[in-house]
Amino acid sequence: MGFAVSDELLGTVAPIVVYWLYSGIYVALSSLESYRLHSKAEEEEKNLVSKSSVVKGVLLQQLVQAVVAIILFTITGSDAEVDEKFSLLVLARQFVTAMIVLDTWQYFIHRYMHHNKFLYKHIHSQHHRLIVPYAYGALYNHPVEGLLLDTVGGALSFLISGMSPRTSIFFFSFATIKTVDDHCGLWLPGNLFHMVFKNNSAYHDVHHQLYGSKFNFSQPFFVVWDRILGTYMPYTLEKRADGGLEARPTKEFKDD
Repeated sequence: MGFAVSDELLGTVAPIVVYWLYSGIYVALSSLESYRLHSKAEEEEKNLVSKSSVVKGVLLQQLVQAVVAIILFTITGSDAEVDEKFSLLVLARQFVTAMIVLDTWQYFIHRYMHHNKFLYKHIHSQHHRLIVPYAYGALYNHPVEGLLLDTVGGALSFLISGMSPRTSIFFFSFATIKTVDDHCGLWLPGNLFHMVFKNNSAYHDVHHQLYGSKFNFSQPFFVVWDRILGTYMPYTLEKRADGGLEARPTKEFKDD
């Protein structure tokens, strides 16, 4: 008698497992100083929260996400109830729709949390305790932000795109990998995310610095909303004197 794992269970658990596995790869690569956007010393000196607290915060958010995913799958039904032929065109449409929905939701909620002083002070500032981002801190948020920004955003992208639990396994695992990559603090040669997406580790690192906190709100895929609404801060990658790289705003922003 074989042991069957449902798509709903995989859709709940896979993104969590992927998060820690992919983060682990970047932890192993974090000693590559020549590819770091900040030195190891800066990471230890500038960040305002311990790594153990980050791990606890991420695990709490993932617990909430898992509960919401189970409820969502229960309400919407399972793949077994849908007799639908697999289509790459349908899959692509659902992926793109989900990406647009997630990006739109996160841009406006994220931006509002920066402009509303109460929300920033009491909620969103927790994420910005990581001035020097690192991979497994990607989902370190205040529980309210984790629920509103990521969990609700994910639920909306799932529902509006019309994807099945099976498709969600791949989409949310992909979105998780992308989010971790954006916070990894490294600029590695050959990184496909850097080649395909303008929204990447350097782009998001700019947002985590004081000079960029009112810019580069877009996450996790595109930079469209930043460009349309005037919050796009371009950058250049420059070599640091002590080794490694640094994302710096381009000249027009330096002159402001």
